[in-house]
Amino acid sequence: MATVSGHTSAIRAKKVIGTTVKDTTGNKIGAIEDVILDKMSNNIMFAVVGFGGFLGMAEKYHPIPWSALDYDEAENAYVVSYSKEQLKAAPAGSIDELTRDDGLAIRDRTYDYYKAPRYWEGNALR
Repeated sequence: MATVSGHTSAIRAKKVIGTTVKDTTGNKIGAIEDVILDKMSNNIMFAVVGFGGFLGMAEKYHPIPWSALDYDEAENAYVVSYSKEQLKAAPAGSIDELTRDDGLAIRDRTYDYYKAPRYWEGNALR
């Protein structure tokens, strides 16, 4: 089923993983490494974007609220309204660190940092 913007409302995780993430000027920031699911609410907790490493070494993983990613078909990439500098200052860690204790602490820090609507609160947009 298509959304208002014309995007489909369902997508396979394997199609999302590996997709490039760009800023609004078209500069590549990184790529989606994983998608973390919230099993209690049946929502996507956050996407994990990796950037900064070379061949997987010293790469930092940044959780980004799913609602902050906008797929641009022409760019074949997700576009975020954050600069690389904003992302560098954002919460980050290894994938294990991001999912420690059910990922709730990093989720809350991430949504606070980006001032994103909290999907787990009743009034938030999904």
